[in-house]
Amino acid sequence: MNVIEELKKRGFIDAISSDDLVKKVESPISFYIGFDPTSDSLHIGHLVGIMTLCWFQKFGHNGIGLLGGATARIGDPSGKSVERPLLSEDTLATNVTAIEKQIRSILDNGNLQKPPKFLNNDSWFKGYSFIGFLRDIGRHFRLGSMLAKDSVKTRLHSDEGISFTEFSYQVLQGYDFCHLYESEGVELQLGGSDQWGNITAGIEITRKLRSKPVYGMTFPLLVRSDGKKFGKSEGGAVWLSKEKTSPYQFYQYLIRIPDSDVIKMMRMLTFMEMDEILDYEDKLKKDLLKPNEAQARLATEVTTFVHGENELVKAISVTKAISPGSDATLDGEILETVRHDMPNISLSKEELIGATLVEIFVKTKLLQSKGEANRLIKNGGAYLNNSKIVDGSYCLSANDLIEQKFVLLGAGKKKKLLVIVS
Repeated sequence: MNVIEELKKRGFIDAISSDDLVKKVESPISFYIGFDPTSDSLHIGHLVGIMTLCWFQKFGHNGIGLLGGATARIGDPSGKSVERPLLSEDTLATNVTAIEKQIRSILDNGNLQKPPKFLNNDSWFKGYSFIGFLRDIGRHFRLGSMLAKDSVKTRLHSDEGISFTEFSYQVLQGYDFCHLYESEGVELQLGGSDQWGNITAGIEITRKLRSKPVYGMTFPLLVRSDGKKFGKSEGGAVWLSKEKTSPYQFYQYLIRIPDSDVIKMMRMLTFMEMDEILDYEDKLKKDLLKPNEAQARLATEVTTFVHGENELVKAISVTKAISPGSDATLDGEILETVRHDMPNISLSKEELIGATLVEIFVKTKLLQSKGEANRLIKNGGAYLNNSKIVDGSYCLSANDLIEQKFVLLGAGKKKKLLVIVS
C-alpha cells in the first residue's frame, strides 16, 4: 500500500503540496524531517513526527533526521507569541547530541530494517558569510510572500511584534530543503502543520535555484478533543527522556487519556493494525470495554516504543503495586522507585506511630478536615498501604511502616500520597 494512503487512514495528513506526491511515493524517494534542539529532550508532541518518519521508512523510503543546530540559534516563530530565548553554543551542541541519541534509541524500539541518516544544518551554514548568504540565497525570497506566512502575520499584529532575526527563519529553513535536494537527493519535507509556511518557502527556493519540483507534507499537531495541546501534565511537559519524565510517569499519563482521545492517539502514536484500532473504537462506543482497557493498550504500545519493553514491565508492575486494593506486595524498592513520581511528604516516626488514620489524613493535607476523613472511611474509600481501612479509630503502628521508611495513603482510587518516614 502507498504510504500516503496508510497515513490518511490514520489521520496523519494535514496538507500536501501537490497531488503528484501520491504517485511519487509509489517508488522510494528521499525525505527529511527537522528537529530543533531547543531542549535536551523531545516531548510527547514530537512523537507524531517520529512516527511519520518511521512510516515512510517502513514503506522503503530514505529518511534524514535533520537536527537544527544552526536554525535553533535563531528560533522558529511558528506557534510562538514571543521570541524564544537564545541558547549558548555549548547548550545547543549538548542538545543536538542528546536529541539524536534519543531519536535513535526510540527508532531502535520501532524495529526499522534501515535507520534514517542524521545531519546537522550547522555543517553547511557555518561556511556561509552573512553577505554571501544574502547575495546567493536571500535575493530569491520575495517580501510579499514572506509577510503572507501565517506565523509572520500573527506576530506582526501582536504587541510583541517580530524581530528581523525570527523573520529570517523561513529563509534558513527554506535553504535547508534546497541544500538537501542538491547534496542528498531529498524530494520531500515532512513537518507539523505549523511548519507549512517554512516548507513552502523551501519548495519555492528549490524550484527557483534548481528548476526541479519538490514536495511537502504536514501532519496535524497532537491536540486533545478540546483543542489544547497534548503533552502537558500538572508537573509540566511529558518528556521522552526518562530522566525528565520517568517511564512510570509516562505510562501513567497515557493510561489516563480520556476516552474521547484514546482512539486518535492509537492511530497516530502506535503501529497497531487499523482493524484492531477500529475494533477498539466500536467497542468503546458500545461501552463493551472495561474501564481504561483501551488506554492500557495505548500505554503499552507507546511506552514500549519510547522506553523499551523492560521499562514497560517496570512501569506496569509499579502501577499494579501501588493501586489501592491491590494484592501485590508493597516493598521499599517499589516505593523508592516512585517517590519522585507522585505527591509525597516527610513525617517523623513519632508523628506517625500512635496517630489515627484520620489525624494523618488531615496532617498530610490529603484531606482538609477530620469530618471529611471520617466520611471517606465510612464510605470505604480510605486506604493504608493499599489495604482498605473501615475503622475510623484505626491507629498506625510500627508494623504499618513499610521497611520503616514509607507509608502509602489513598483517598479513593486515584488520589494517593507517599509518606516518607524521616
